[in-house]
Amino acid sequence: MSSLLPLYTHLSGVIKHLENIRCPQVIMEKVSWIYRMRGRRRALDIITLLIINTMCLVLILKIFAPEHCEKITSPKSVREAQPPESTSCEQNMSATKIEGFFDFPLIIQDFLYYRHCRQFPMLLNLPNKCNIPKGSGETFFLLAIKSSPKNYERRAVLRKTWAAERWQNGMRIRTVFLTGTTGVGFEKKRINKLLKLENNKYKDILQWDFTESFYNLTLKQILFLDWMQNWCPTADFFLNGDDDVFANTENMVDFLKGKGDIDGSRHLYIGHLLLDSEPIRDNSSKYFIPEVIEASNLYDPYCSGGGYLFSRFTGRAIYQMSQSIPLMPIDDVYMGMCLKQAGLTPSDHQGVWADGLIIPSDKMDIYDPCHYKDIILGHKFLPHQIFLLWNEIHRKDLNCAKKELSH
Repeated sequence: MSSLLPLYTHLSGVIKHLENIRCPQVIMEKVSWIYRMRGRRRALDIITLLIINTMCLVLILKIFAPEHCEKITSPKSVREAQPPESTSCEQNMSATKIEGFFDFPLIIQDFLYYRHCRQFPMLLNLPNKCNIPKGSGETFFLLAIKSSPKNYERRAVLRKTWAAERWQNGMRIRTVFLTGTTGVGFEKKRINKLLKLENNKYKDILQWDFTESFYNLTLKQILFLDWMQNWCPTADFFLNGDDDVFANTENMVDFLKGKGDIDGSRHLYIGHLLLDSEPIRDNSSKYFIPEVIEASNLYDPYCSGGGYLFSRFTGRAIYQMSQSIPLMPIDDVYMGMCLKQAGLTPSDHQGVWADGLIIPSDKMDIYDPCHYKDIILGHKFLPHQIFLLWNEIHRKDLNCAKKELSH
């Protein structure tokens, strides 16, 4: 059956573009006598029509063979691909042989036990999220937002503000929330039921059956990139960010369209660039990384994980490199490692404030909309702050020029 799939896809494109087909028309008047015959001639009539139809189909296939067909179907079409079936992943007990293993914090021990695991069962999928009309040529921007299962309020606010699915300046924006599981027993069942109900209504949640934790964020990224390859090859650009960021997606669209290359086929990876960052060896820190996980005393350049933009080309390159690079807990650092392995570099954008904005005066309101109307992204906001700020920057009477003059 797999060998017939390209033919089926090609025929589907032909059928949907019949207006382009120049198939010789069968002059029915010349064969009308066939339909007036009776009895023994009926079988011959059917055979004759079958031969005529077959000849026309062969002619169509010859004229519209793949090598002659450039506009029948869009090159941006969802592949008929299925992700590999996931199986449960067992502990790697040999990790206990690592020197000093039992002196590590429990969360590091747990990470090392399951560091080899790359596939987990998918509980919620969105197989139709990235369907686009064939031949449309539209630019597609997918917002991939990392969210903990319990963060219902955050997701609700984002759907009403910057993560709302819409058309923006000729660019299609769609949204997915990336999440794992949390809790055990009845609590886990309740939260999973909440996510299922939420997804039934909004159709924007991807969930895998792994434990949601800070040290599993890298795993979440790799699972998303795997999903992207299988279910969303049509997206041109991606925002990868947390659910506590304020993202000015309108400015993002303007930035991407200003680049000129709007089909995602070239390298793009921008955010708050961090250079000369060092692993933290203090085992009391949330960001503690022992040498057994990362021996180097200097991280490769990377963009802060609060939020960054990348192209389809770069996303695929990162995913390919990740297949040969062992997972490490700090997800944004890991992305930088994959970029370096691919021979690519991250870039800085002054409109991305992953550590919060620097307000010019302590007498000014840090949530004044004039500080945010021109940025791309700010980090560490509460839901009510995001909701208020989004509506404030869209006020028709907002006049930041007067404020600049008054200071």
